Amino acid sequence: MEGYDLFKQLTRGARFKRRSAQSSKKEVAEKKIKIEDEHIKPKEENNQLQDSTSQHSDDSFEFISGAPNTSGQSKKKKRKSLKLTDEKREKQIQNEMIESLRKENQITVLGKNIAPPFTTFDELHTTFGVSKNLVKNLMNYNYTKPTPIQMQAIPIMLKGRSLMACAPTGSGKTIAFLTPIINDLKVPKKVGFRALILAPTRELAQQIYRECVRLSEKTSLKIYIIGKLNQAKQKPVENELKKFDILISTPNRVRFLLQQEPPLLDLKSVEWFVLDEADRLMEEGQNNFKEQLDDILVACSKSDKKMALFSATYTVPVAKWAIKNLKNLARVTIGIQNAATENVEQELLFVGSENGKLIAVRDLVRSGLKPPVLIFVQSKERAKQLFEELLYDGINVDIIHADRTQQQRDNCVRAFREGHIWVLICTELMSRGIDFKGVNLVINYDFPPSTISYVHRIGRTGRAGRTGKAITFFTQEDTAQLRSVAEIIKNSGCKVPEFMLKMKKASKSERKKLANFAPKREDISTKIKPEVERNEETKIVKNKKNSSALQEALTTSKVEMVKKSKRKPDKRIK
Repeated sequence: MEGYDLFKQLTRGARFKRRSAQSSKKEVAEKKIKIEDEHIKPKEENNQLQDSTSQHSDDSFEFISGAPNTSGQSKKKKRKSLKLTDEKREKQIQNEMIESLRKENQITVLGKNIAPPFTTFDELHTTFGVSKNLVKNLMNYNYTKPTPIQMQAIPIMLKGRSLMACAPTGSGKTIAFLTPIINDLKVPKKVGFRALILAPTRELAQQIYRECVRLSEKTSLKIYIIGKLNQAKQKPVENELKKFDILISTPNRVRFLLQQEPPLLDLKSVEWFVLDEADRLMEEGQNNFKEQLDDILVACSKSDKKMALFSATYTVPVAKWAIKNLKNLARVTIGIQNAATENVEQELLFVGSENGKLIAVRDLVRSGLKPPVLIFVQSKERAKQLFEELLYDGINVDIIHADRTQQQRDNCVRAFREGHIWVLICTELMSRGIDFKGVNLVINYDFPPSTISYVHRIGRTGRAGRTGKAITFFTQEDTAQLRSVAEIIKNSGCKVPEFMLKMKKASKSERKKLANFAPKREDISTKIKPEVERNEETKIVKNKKNSSALQEALTTSKVEMVKKSKRKPDKRIK
């Protein structure tokens, strides 16, 4: 060992006082001289020096092949670590139990200091301080135990944290955000709305309203849902609405009342702001709700308000917005993101052409359908055409779309719930959040425009632990989205042909087009059109052909003119 290294080992842990620059220079020079003298000394003296130092420092360290042996220090460290484990042993056991419980229920969590999940509704009163009346109301839902999203989301919201939650369809998300809100509000204060819950459709808002009324029994809290806008205008809203505590509506209606002069809504005292089906409310493209939500957020001017975003599918824009704008955010995901429920038996059926879809539906009817059944199409016009075809087949069928009045839609939904209607034809309007108990079959007559749409459509069956079936028709024109849907079906445990999983993926531009614009399809109706309509259609086709011919002629003439202008002049002409 060199002298300098030996010096470093000997002086390890020693403290030196600061001195002047001149004295430090002298010391450095003296150390250099000593090191040079040690190099000159023979190895025997160096060994004697090592033995002497080892005798003096037996308790602290010994030199063996140039490495220190701090046996005494390691013993002290071990004793300290034993003391720490004794103090933290209970916490470590609790953390391990919490992690195992989350793994069993496929709960993934992101965030700091997230509250542990609970296993029974009785724990809400004993450990989290939820009122007994609210726990009784929860028990009346006939749930034997809480669902995974309820186990984790309720404790987080009870602590007053903002939340972004993603859970499969039919997993009890509505109760997961209503329970902590009702417990937090406790008693009416008559200061205006203290909780605002928004949904993309009126049907879903009415469903949330019904569940909120049931859950808030014997709590004296008042819930308000915006019905017809004309009636809301005529009422003395400012005085009456101060009695209510929770407001449930769609963004369009809330924004309409806020834009009146003077405003007919006061949202300054809102403490909880909840978005159900948040990915639909914050998505881009046509018929979005972004501008409406921005105006509503400005009206909810309370600085310490909490937000909760719930949906069955995860989208990147919603996650980015939540991370950027919400403080102390907790994120919860149940199962695999954007996956279908395992309770639904899924099937892809090739029907050849558009005419083959109607034949396939009639074959299902002949084989025996188990009502209630939901059939999804891509537009209102196609829904009307299919309704006429199935009505003449003697099927107890009805239709719901955006052109129907609110009363007609309410009556249709009520009749379908009560069993008076066996088959309900609907558009994308009914794919979000609506809970029809006991739906046995979902038929995607027209292929869904995106994987998110597919997950929500088939989520109308297989809810609350029940089983269901979903059949999706596809033709050669639907191959762009076929692979992505096939992967979802495979991840949920259903069988899929291997060639579908090996198909080429659609580009981002194609997926955006399909999500925003429905593809053109042949008419469903098999009626023979009158001569007037056919003549009009032929005229339209001829006009299109003539216009295309004119365009071709114009383009060819332009090309010829350009070619003539680019010709070089003849050199023979002087």
